[in-house]
Amino acid sequence: MQGSAVQAKFYARPTESVARGLLGHILVSDVGGRRHQTAGRIVEVEAYVGPHDPACHAYGHRRTPRTEPLYGPPGTAYVYFTYGMHWCLNAVTEPQEFPAAVLIRALEPLAGFATMRKRRGKEPLCSGPARLCEALGVTGALNGVSLQRGVLRILEGTRPRKRDIVAGPRIGITQATNWPLRYYLKGSPWVSAVR
Repeated sequence: MQGSAVQAKFYARPTESVARGLLGHILVSDVGGRRHQTAGRIVEVEAYVGPHDPACHAYGHRRTPRTEPLYGPPGTAYVYFTYGMHWCLNAVTEPQEFPAAVLIRALEPLAGFATMRKRRGKEPLCSGPARLCEALGVTGALNGVSLQRGVLRILEGTRPRKRDIVAGPRIGITQATNWPLRYYLKGSPWVSAVR
């Protein structure tokens, strides 16, 4: 899949703006080589807005080997392991040294269906952060890579209309559960959950 990468300056903004702005862009993975290329349109995200956000891994300015990519350049991948079994992909936001990111929660599959099905073994392919990582071959080996070049990229896509973006509480967390920082495309059948 060809296209212009979303540039680092796009990510160097308030995390909520980046989260809404990522909807409609295309996540491309060349993990396993170009012939195994997979891609999907971003239809659901969650914002983790920094050290004052109790659900953010860098809450209270926590800085560990795991959270180090959150302090890196905007437009970097932050990939972490959760529940001892799943990978999750985030795009680092804000200026460097301010730890915040957007979790990519769901994609509309666009390319590489056979590869996705082989990796996942079942449907849905990209509805949920762990499923999309499995489908695209995203693992901790990609933690800290640039999302502008290389095997994992976010390309310019079609911007949705503001009225087609729904905001609501984040999912699967225990802190700041009522903060309306989950954004998704209204009516998309690929969204992980509708409440």
